[in-house]
Amino acid sequence: MTLKPLALFVQHDGRSARAAVTCEYKCANACFHETPNTSGGEYFGDIVSSLNRRGLIKGGAAAVLAVGAASALAACGDDEATGSTGSTPAGPPGTGTNFTAVAPNKEDAVVIPEGYEQSVVIRWGDPLFADAPAFDFDRQSAAAQAKQFGYNNDFAALLPIEGQANSYLLVVNHEYTTAPQMFRGYDKANPTPEQLAITMAAHGLTVVEVKGEPGTGKLTPVFGKYNRRITATTEFTLTGPAAGSDFVKTSADPTGTKVLGTFANCAGGVTPWGTVLSGEENFHGYFANGDKPVGGDTAVARAKRYGFTAGATANLWERADKRFDLAQEPNEANRFGYVIEVDPWDPNSTPVKHSAMGRLKHEGANIYVTKGGDVVSYTGDDEKFDYMYKFVSSRKVQSGTGAASRRHNMTILDAGTLYVAKLTGDHADKIDGTGAKPSDKGFTGKGQWIPLLETNAEGKGKSLVDGMTAEEVAVFTRLAADKVGATKMDRPEDFEANPYTGKVYVALTNNDNRGKEGKAGADEANPRNLNKNGQVLEIDDDHTGTEFTWSLLLVCGDPNAADTYYAGFDKTKVSPISCPDNLAFDPYGNLWISTDGNALKSNDGLFSVVLDGANRGETKQFLTVPRGAETCGPIVTESRVIVCVQHPGETDDATPDNPFSHWPDGGSAQPRPSVAVVWKKDGGRIGV
Repeated sequence: MTLKPLALFVQHDGRSARAAVTCEYKCANACFHETPNTSGGEYFGDIVSSLNRRGLIKGGAAAVLAVGAASALAACGDDEATGSTGSTPAGPPGTGTNFTAVAPNKEDAVVIPEGYEQSVVIRWGDPLFADAPAFDFDRQSAAAQAKQFGYNNDFAALLPIEGQANSYLLVVNHEYTTAPQMFRGYDKANPTPEQLAITMAAHGLTVVEVKGEPGTGKLTPVFGKYNRRITATTEFTLTGPAAGSDFVKTSADPTGTKVLGTFANCAGGVTPWGTVLSGEENFHGYFANGDKPVGGDTAVARAKRYGFTAGATANLWERADKRFDLAQEPNEANRFGYVIEVDPWDPNSTPVKHSAMGRLKHEGANIYVTKGGDVVSYTGDDEKFDYMYKFVSSRKVQSGTGAASRRHNMTILDAGTLYVAKLTGDHADKIDGTGAKPSDKGFTGKGQWIPLLETNAEGKGKSLVDGMTAEEVAVFTRLAADKVGATKMDRPEDFEANPYTGKVYVALTNNDNRGKEGKAGADEANPRNLNKNGQVLEIDDDHTGTEFTWSLLLVCGDPNAADTYYAGFDKTKVSPISCPDNLAFDPYGNLWISTDGNALKSNDGLFSVVLDGANRGETKQFLTVPRGAETCGPIVTESRVIVCVQHPGETDDATPDNPFSHWPDGGSAQPRPSVAVVWKKDGGRIGV
């Protein structure tokens, strides 16, 4: 089938389609401020993902290991054990996809292919506990929100409950809140104390039991024993080299080991030992007076490198708690920006923040386990001109469901070596910033993982960067990466490893500052100046080693434009894709990509990409989300596709009295961020 891109897609004179209000509340207008990375380091994008964001677990305590590229996770059978990507390989690879692509559109609906059905799993405000009230838009309270599904869902994981057929834990991040669209008549300059408390309670994560329906893919929430809300005030334990250091001690926590809350949680991952990881991303936007940290020029430079700015924040949490005012609590911000780990099987457990994995704007973290049992986690720092990282644990996974194995596995991410990527291109002399393909094989090159920090079994760090202590590397990781000359990338976001091949894929969302005066110009991994549409990197990594090779799988954008590349596949037969964000794998080794900020003037969506065989590079749109929304947290199994629909109707002119979207409830209802599920009408396998 030949897909004809809409004529309006030929235009390339705009940036991401994100609304200004989204930029204000989601990333504190990061794209409109000076790029924090002003170092003289190199620029490139390195992708290394990990094998299971979506499929390496079976039940609560059972450790289902993804052993090498061929791991079949047979214990999971047809029960979906999924995190944010990897499903159980069902083989054979190279099967490809078989559905009628959804055309680009601006509908206020989740648009799916012919022959598929859909439903909403859970919406913002839906109760999670028997004593929680039903959602009432005009009668919200912080107490109610703390027992209800949070706002702006992003990452999702679906974990089978052992011994209960068609029953799962759904674990979801809540990245940010948009107060002007949450409250009628909201006064941005003077929110009420209750409104501030509500937004704090709407952040964090949700764990909710869901029950499948025989004969369909529908999932229904239940008031289960595992249900839990984690918010901006939940206690966390800080581990690794940063814990107890002077950089993280505050008046409320002189030990520097207990942190209240998590927020700005973007993507995540699922571990083979049954826990869920989440990345704290745009945390800089939650702290006021970022130009006034105590400590002189050094402290100011550190804050600037992480994007902190002067004055008040959009959320104004500093009015509710002085810890969000850096003029009063200069170290509080150093307690955010980590990979967190939550045990969804124990609602009373204390979540952990892993400083051994570095402090940056983590898009997420994904685990790959080698044939030898070594554990590797990949993560991207989602900022223009920032870097790609991996963490190689010095501990191997222990199988079994006993208490000793559980205790050991929960410490795997606290000991090991943190690396940052440096890339080189094979055809550097042919890269001119236009995106022109430099060779018949496309864009290719080599890479090196440069060690930054080594953490021992006791959690003590050893700096591998001259002039920096271990505590400094753990807390100010961006500056350590600057010093070693890491490659600057076009917003490295999600990483995923192919469960068949072990190759790692990285979503590089966009960077319209590349090539501007005073900024890094194009290189082979980031081949376009003023890059509005992004690209997807494919890495063949020596997972525990320091060498890799890479190529660009996709250079995204309008297929009619000369500056796009679809792995050599016929561009007249692909769907237009722009701004890749989250990645997932289906059981057949096909890559799935969700988008954020589509610069081609259509709603964001979810796309499948064939990686093997004659159709390598074939890209097809499986669904689109409602107008104003972003597609997040895709899970793709044999029987279901799950997506988080974030910020539906979020446009600059929208208000509760004049909403731009009425999804998911329709009629005159307020838009509500929600999780949606799609399945095949005949109960067949997804996509094939």
